Amino acid sequence: MPGAPASTSPGSLRGVSTDVTRRPTTAVRVGVWTGSEVRDRPDKIVTEEPMEIRLIGPSGTAEPLAVVMRTPGHDFELAVGFAITEGVIETGADIAEVRYCLGPDAQQEYNVVTLATRHPVDLAGHQRSFVSGASCGVCGKQTLEELAVRCDPLGAGPSIPMSVVLELPTTLRTAQSVFDATGGLHAAGLFSAEGVLGVVREDVGRHNAVDKIVGHLALNGGLPAATSGLVVSGRVSFEIVQKAARAGITVLIAVSAPSSLAVATAERFGMTLVAFVRDGQANVYTGAHRIVAR
Repeated sequence: MPGAPASTSPGSLRGVSTDVTRRPTTAVRVGVWTGSEVRDRPDKIVTEEPMEIRLIGPSGTAEPLAVVMRTPGHDFELAVGFAITEGVIETGADIAEVRYCLGPDAQQEYNVVTLATRHPVDLAGHQRSFVSGASCGVCGKQTLEELAVRCDPLGAGPSIPMSVVLELPTTLRTAQSVFDATGGLHAAGLFSAEGVLGVVREDVGRHNAVDKIVGHLALNGGLPAATSGLVVSGRVSFEIVQKAARAGITVLIAVSAPSSLAVATAERFGMTLVAFVRDGQANVYTGAHRIVAR
């Protein structure tokens, strides 16, 4: 399908993000009640819109992969990251170009992103049968077996001082510019062993924010990200662990609670999972050998 391509070669794909950034916030009017009085004022809320991801192989036939509910912005990263963390493709080198589609009137359709792959891709078991909601990245999967996306063994990974772990939620929060405007957005951040955030992405969906991080890494030749850790602003589910593992990330930090399946999956992958990081405390659920007391 024609459209505005991000690139025509894997080399130029890396380090380039030419997707059009639509507004991540929407202006509304609200009635604010204080006791028995009400006043009208402007407000900003998080934008949530559907985005269809399509794949087109060397044959030239476009096939739908999924429809995700997301906050506009970094759409190309989201599409590439989703394809990688779902096990559809392996790396950014598998992508020839990323583009928005053109509608019948030759206008850009910024809610439809096409990934052109260099090799044929078998979508059996990967296509979502209905919309994936922002709060549930695994909705639409037909069987539980399809959730077990293949992951390569994780590397040794970095050692992270607990003092760095305890500061990461605050560091991530200060980097959330859209959250400051709306108060309703999740975030994911890629950090070094010294606690320096390299990439931060926000989205109405936790898993979308992670996919945007993975997509950024893929488009910049940064996979596997074995020397980096990932911090997420909310709770951590099975899918967040799986997406991090697909990116080769060995340390996952969460502000809120993990699920039982998230802990079991992190243990299976050999990942360090630290959650409930707040108020100067943290719970280390798996991979304690990567956390050091300094």
